[in-house]
Amino acid sequence: MLSEQTKARFDREIAKYPADQRVSAVMACLSIVQQEQGWVSPESEKAIADHIGMPAIAVHEVTTFYNMYNQKPVGQFKINVCTNLPCQLRDGQKALKHLCDKLGVEDGGTTADGLFTVQHCECLGACADAPVALVNDRQMVSFMSPERLDEMVEALKAQAK
Repeated sequence: MLSEQTKARFDREIAKYPADQRVSAVMACLSIVQQEQGWVSPESEKAIADHIGMPAIAVHEVTTFYNMYNQKPVGQFKINVCTNLPCQLRDGQKALKHLCDKLGVEDGGTTADGLFTVQHCECLGACADAPVALVNDRQMVSFMSPERLDEMVEALKAQAK
Protein backbone atom coordinates (compact mmCIF):
# COMPACT_ATOMS: atom_id res chain seq x y z
CA MET A 1 0.00 0.00 0.00
CA LEU A 2 2.68 2.52 1.00
CA SER A 3 5.75 3.02 -1.16
CA GLU A 4 9.17 2.98 0.41
CA GLN A 5 9.43 6.68 -0.41
CA THR A 6 6.20 7.38 1.49
CA LYS A 7 7.36 5.33 4.47
CA ALA A 8 10.62 7.30 4.48
CA ARG A 9 8.64 10.56 4.54
CA PHE A 10 6.57 9.19 7.44
CA ASP A 11 9.74 8.21 9.29
CA ARG A 12 11.17 11.73 8.92
CA GLU A 13 8.02 13.10 10.55
CA ILE A 14 7.99 10.45 13.28
CA ALA A 15 11.63 11.25 14.10
CA LYS A 16 10.59 14.76 15.15
CA TYR A 17 8.93 13.32 18.27
CA PRO A 18 10.16 11.32 21.27
CA ALA A 19 9.81 7.58 20.64
CA ASP A 20 6.90 7.26 23.07
CA GLN A 21 5.04 10.08 21.27
CA ARG A 22 5.41 8.87 17.68
CA VAL A 23 1.63 8.96 17.22
CA SER A 24 1.95 12.76 17.23
CA ALA A 25 3.07 12.45 13.59
CA VAL A 26 -0.36 11.22 12.50
CA MET A 27 -1.47 14.56 11.02
CA ALA A 28 1.74 14.91 9.03
CA CYS A 29 1.35 11.35 7.72
CA LEU A 30 -2.25 12.03 6.71
CA SER A 31 -1.07 15.14 4.89
CA ILE A 32 1.62 13.16 3.05
CA VAL A 33 -0.90 10.57 1.89
CA GLN A 34 -3.27 13.29 0.72
CA GLN A 35 -0.46 15.07 -1.17
CA GLU A 36 0.43 11.84 -2.95
CA GLN A 37 -3.04 10.39 -3.55
CA GLY A 38 -5.36 13.39 -3.43
CA TRP A 39 -7.43 11.93 -0.61
CA VAL A 40 -7.20 9.68 2.46
CA SER A 41 -8.85 6.31 1.89
CA PRO A 42 -9.76 3.87 4.67
CA GLU A 43 -6.89 1.68 3.40
CA SER A 44 -4.49 4.59 3.78
CA GLU A 45 -5.71 5.23 7.32
CA LYS A 46 -5.00 1.57 8.15
CA ALA A 47 -1.53 1.74 6.58
CA ILE A 48 -0.72 4.88 8.57
CA ALA A 49 -1.99 3.25 11.75
CA ASP A 50 0.15 0.16 11.16
CA HIS A 51 3.23 2.24 10.41
CA ILE A 52 2.86 4.56 13.38
CA GLY A 53 1.65 1.88 15.78
CA MET A 54 -1.77 3.20 16.72
CA PRO A 55 -5.32 1.88 16.30
CA ALA A 56 -6.85 2.48 12.88
CA ILE A 57 -9.94 4.01 14.51
CA ALA A 58 -7.71 6.65 16.14
CA VAL A 59 -6.35 7.63 12.71
CA HIS A 60 -9.90 7.72 11.36
CA GLU A 61 -10.96 10.00 14.21
CA VAL A 62 -8.27 12.50 13.19
CA THR A 63 -9.21 12.25 9.50
CA THR A 64 -12.87 12.93 10.22
CA PHE A 65 -12.26 15.66 12.81
CA TYR A 66 -10.35 18.00 10.49
CA ASN A 67 -11.95 19.21 7.26
CA MET A 68 -8.58 19.56 5.55
CA TYR A 69 -8.44 15.82 4.94
CA ASN A 70 -10.38 14.64 1.90
CA GLN A 71 -12.32 11.50 2.73
CA LYS A 72 -13.26 10.91 -0.90
CA PRO A 73 -11.62 11.79 -4.19
CA VAL A 74 -11.81 15.47 -5.10
CA GLY A 75 -11.08 17.52 -8.19
CA GLN A 76 -7.64 18.76 -9.11
CA PHE A 77 -8.66 22.05 -7.51
CA LYS A 78 -10.59 21.85 -4.24
CA ILE A 79 -12.12 25.21 -3.39
CA ASN A 80 -13.39 25.70 0.14
CA VAL A 81 -15.57 28.78 0.53
CA CYS A 82 -16.03 30.11 4.05
CA THR A 83 -19.68 30.53 4.99
CA ASN A 84 -19.13 31.24 8.66
CA LEU A 85 -20.74 34.37 10.11
CA PRO A 86 -18.17 37.08 9.19
CA CYS A 87 -17.94 35.80 5.62
CA GLN A 88 -21.69 35.27 5.56
CA LEU A 89 -22.23 38.92 6.44
CA ARG A 90 -20.06 39.86 3.46
CA ASP A 91 -21.73 37.54 0.92
CA GLY A 92 -19.92 34.27 1.61
CA GLN A 93 -23.02 32.24 0.81
CA LYS A 94 -23.50 34.24 -2.41
CA ALA A 95 -19.86 33.55 -3.33
CA LEU A 96 -20.41 29.83 -2.79
CA LYS A 97 -23.60 29.88 -4.87
CA HIS A 98 -21.92 31.86 -7.65
CA LEU A 99 -19.06 29.38 -7.81
CA CYS A 100 -21.38 26.37 -7.76
CA ASP A 101 -23.58 27.88 -10.48
CA LYS A 102 -20.59 28.81 -12.63
CA LEU A 103 -19.13 25.31 -12.41
CA GLY A 104 -22.45 23.46 -12.54
CA VAL A 105 -22.08 21.63 -9.23
CA GLU A 106 -23.79 21.57 -5.87
CA ASP A 107 -22.02 22.34 -2.61
CA GLY A 108 -19.62 19.42 -2.09
CA GLY A 109 -19.74 18.41 -5.75
CA THR A 110 -17.04 17.84 -8.33
CA THR A 111 -17.23 18.96 -11.96
CA ALA A 112 -17.69 16.23 -14.57
CA ASP A 113 -14.17 16.83 -15.90
CA GLY A 114 -12.72 16.25 -12.41
CA LEU A 115 -11.15 19.68 -12.36
CA PHE A 116 -13.02 21.39 -9.50
CA THR A 117 -14.58 20.40 -6.21
CA VAL A 118 -16.46 23.20 -4.44
CA GLN A 119 -17.57 23.05 -0.83
CA HIS A 120 -18.45 25.31 2.05
CA CYS A 121 -16.21 25.31 5.08
CA GLU A 122 -15.88 26.75 8.52
CA CYS A 123 -13.86 29.83 9.42
CA LEU A 124 -10.58 30.20 7.55
CA GLY A 125 -9.31 32.85 9.96
CA ALA A 126 -9.22 35.76 7.52
CA CYS A 127 -12.43 37.50 8.53
CA ALA A 128 -11.19 40.97 7.58
CA ASP A 129 -10.77 39.75 4.00
CA ALA A 130 -14.26 38.23 3.73
CA PRO A 131 -15.51 36.48 1.84
CA VAL A 132 -12.54 34.14 1.56
CA ALA A 133 -11.82 30.82 -0.07
CA LEU A 134 -9.02 28.29 0.20
CA VAL A 135 -7.69 26.47 -2.85
CA ASN A 136 -6.25 23.00 -2.30
CA ASP A 137 -5.87 23.65 1.43
CA ARG A 138 -2.90 25.91 0.69
CA GLN A 139 -3.77 29.13 -1.17
CA MET A 140 -6.01 31.70 0.51
CA VAL A 141 -7.96 33.99 -1.79
CA SER A 142 -9.66 37.07 -0.39
CA PHE A 143 -12.47 39.51 -1.18
CA MET A 144 -14.25 36.97 -3.40
CA SER A 145 -16.61 39.04 -5.52
CA PRO A 146 -18.27 37.27 -8.46
CA GLU A 147 -15.69 38.89 -10.76
CA ARG A 148 -12.76 37.73 -8.65
CA LEU A 149 -14.23 34.23 -8.45
CA ASP A 150 -14.53 34.12 -12.23
CA GLU A 151 -10.92 35.28 -12.59
CA MET A 152 -9.77 32.65 -10.10
CA VAL A 153 -11.57 29.86 -11.96
CA GLU A 154 -10.03 30.93 -15.27
CA ALA A 155 -6.56 31.13 -13.73
CA LEU A 156 -6.94 27.66 -12.23
CA LYS A 157 -8.16 26.26 -15.55
CA ALA A 158 -5.02 27.67 -17.17
CA GLN A 159 -2.89 25.81 -14.56
CA ALA A 160 -4.70 22.50 -15.04
CA LYS A 161 -2.59 19.45 -15.78
